[in-house]
Amino acid sequence: MRINQISMGTAFFPGQQNVICREKSRNLLRFPACDGIMIKEIYHSRFCRRKGSAMTLKQIDCAVEVAYTLNYHRAAENLFISQPSLTYQIQTLEEEVGFAIFRRSARGTSLTPAGAQFCKDLSRIRTELKEAIERARNFTSHYTDTLNVYMPMRSAIYYLPAIMRQFQAEYPHVALSVKCTSRTDRLNSLLRGNGDVIFEDEHVLRRIAEVKMHPLYQSHIYLVATKKDPLAAKETVTLDDLKNRTVITCSTSVQELVRAQKLVVDSGVEVFNCQDYVTAITNIAAGNGVCLLPGFSNDHNGEFVWIPVSFGEPMNCVLGTHVDDQRPEVMRFVELAQTHYKRCAAKCARL
Repeated sequence: MRINQISMGTAFFPGQQNVICREKSRNLLRFPACDGIMIKEIYHSRFCRRKGSAMTLKQIDCAVEVAYTLNYHRAAENLFISQPSLTYQIQTLEEEVGFAIFRRSARGTSLTPAGAQFCKDLSRIRTELKEAIERARNFTSHYTDTLNVYMPMRSAIYYLPAIMRQFQAEYPHVALSVKCTSRTDRLNSLLRGNGDVIFEDEHVLRRIAEVKMHPLYQSHIYLVATKKDPLAAKETVTLDDLKNRTVITCSTSVQELVRAQKLVVDSGVEVFNCQDYVTAITNIAAGNGVCLLPGFSNDHNGEFVWIPVSFGEPMNCVLGTHVDDQRPEVMRFVELAQTHYKRCAAKCARL
């Protein structure tokens, strides 16, 4: 199912009736599923201001990619189209919306103030639109409901494949969708009604009245090193063990990890910062240092040694659901996850 164009309230799916309509009272695009069930509402800004103008999904992709790269040549390569084609799509879009999105000069490409806000909204809308299309594709005659699970990474729920198999055997009519997203996206998905179950740190969800928490397990802080590292043989690592070592720190919103990293920095150990988990793991493999990471990020592939630290606080990992969502399939998914961890916690690799 591919969208050909998006107009002031019309999207055309090849071989199907028009399934996106604009309400007269509100600027909303409504996305029904195959059986007429509401999937999504997406705010429709005053992007197409000229009567009869149309904004295509290709134009949206082009604008978002140029806004990200600020380089027409690189954006065209990333989209696998020619640069003249990309330029044409941007020019057509700017004519349709009635304002300049980008400035091009000898110094390069930059966003106009209006273009910066416009592309920020476009990026969000594109993500929601593609998710809506994906959910509609999954909503075949085999399914009568859907369950959307959001998590930070595959390893966060180590027993997820087993949980999915048992859930799908019990609820064959429910389409189970699992996505790995940022914390902000996970919380927004649940509060907006897109997500049904999210994985999160207890202290984050405790502040949100609309969310019900379901305890899952405790995750500890570990020092991650290569198998050949001298620290790999230790049962527990202390701050003294890290003297004369380089410790890689990650930009993170996990408060327990932030506090452990601060203890390392305050002890005078040499550190350098990485922006994300993948970069940190890559530097460990390259022999550039060791790193502190929460146990839930352990993918259990055996490449590294995960050593408990004496100065880390455990974090309580929970599943969050909306307080008003009492559907049996939601409660059963949570129950299956909790049961797996109760049975297997003693056997499980370090969390």
